[in-house]
Amino acid sequence: MPGIIAIIGRPNAGKSSLFNRLTGKRDAIVDDMPGVTRDRLYGEFEHRGANYYVIDTGGIFGEDTAFSAGIRAHVDEAVKECDAVIFLIDGQEGITGSDEEIAEFLRRGGIDDKPVIVAVNKLDDPKHDDLMNDAYVLGFEHVVGISAMHKRGIDDLLDLVSELLPADMDAEEERDSADEIRLVIAGKPNVGKSSLLNKITKSERSLVSPVAGTTRDPVDMAVNIDGQDFRFIDTAGLRKRSKFGQGASRSEGDLEYYSFVRTLAAVDRSDIALLLMDANEPCTDQDKKIAAHIVRKGKGIVIVMNKWDLVNGEHKADELMKKIRDDMPFLSYAPVVFASALNGRGLQKIIASVLAVHANRQKRIPTNMLNRLMRDVLAFDRLPSDKKGRSLKVYYCSQAETEPPTFIFFVNAPELVNTGFENHVKNKLRELEDFTGTPIRTFWRGKEKE
Repeated sequence: MPGIIAIIGRPNAGKSSLFNRLTGKRDAIVDDMPGVTRDRLYGEFEHRGANYYVIDTGGIFGEDTAFSAGIRAHVDEAVKECDAVIFLIDGQEGITGSDEEIAEFLRRGGIDDKPVIVAVNKLDDPKHDDLMNDAYVLGFEHVVGISAMHKRGIDDLLDLVSELLPADMDAEEERDSADEIRLVIAGKPNVGKSSLLNKITKSERSLVSPVAGTTRDPVDMAVNIDGQDFRFIDTAGLRKRSKFGQGASRSEGDLEYYSFVRTLAAVDRSDIALLLMDANEPCTDQDKKIAAHIVRKGKGIVIVMNKWDLVNGEHKADELMKKIRDDMPFLSYAPVVFASALNGRGLQKIIASVLAVHANRQKRIPTNMLNRLMRDVLAFDRLPSDKKGRSLKVYYCSQAETEPPTFIFFVNAPELVNTGFENHVKNKLRELEDFTGTPIRTFWRGKEKE
């Protein structure tokens, strides 16, 4: 499971610059004006073969402002949800009252014994490295000097992160049995994830509450259903009260955000995701974000429309199916089950769909059949071309992997392949074999015609 790292610190310490440096993108706004980052951003990066999620938080103000209460609240949430904290300070300005306030929060238990690394930023030149020593007054063992802008010390910082996080944080987990299927129950807060887990496993291990955001940490549960071993990963657990900014109000969005990041990490551990949506409010932005992550990670997917017992209307199922296909066309291959975690309706269909998707993820098309069929389906299609008159030529293809099914096409010019043609090929592959519920990956490799 990827480790989750939260970057915290006062305004203008360089948190967004560090976030952009780690993720290799420019998703976070970088500006010299203090307080630019007020919302939360998450990203992914890899270091020496290990994967991590990183959260960029708003700067914590020393004085009260129109935004300080909300910023402190979601920084508190970020610290509770992460596995390690990077406490960023401005080495050029030195230790301030705001830095000391943050350090006091962390020292008095705000981190729950999680590792804290003080990163002294803006040490752009070796002649400034002595400024790093000032940071030890904050009372933390691990101090690293960096320059997020110039990439100085970044590898040292990440090496320390790797050293302090559990050694098996990102390791492939051993399965209880070779045939075990790992399921993640994913969805926005209060959609019924814990209720569904309890109903399927016939237990009350997960806390069920009508309050959105009761979910916190992933809870694994191994269960055998009709001879099949499953491991359910549910983002369940009781949230702790905020220890920082006790009087601050926390919006539902703050609570949703960090359970969302935890859900992404849980998806990474799974084989198949049950995407739960509220049948009365389907296809929200958060539903789409979670679904996109499931597809990007190559996981199988079953869409579960929960709270079906509360839906009225003779043709409601047809209307919901149309809405799903219209609003989330990238999931056109995913099976949809209408269910109720409250009364148990549709539970058998959920399990049956999971088993079918699991089988589909392992299917292989023999190379000779694949090439023969691909020649037939591509023979009458107009292949992509460019302004220079070059047309794409497909020499042969093979299935490289399963889980998910992955195909490599050897062509004359991979750069001619566009999104429309790639989607067309994926649709043709689905005509050759039943890949319901699993994404298909295609790669295009250049090869001169022999």
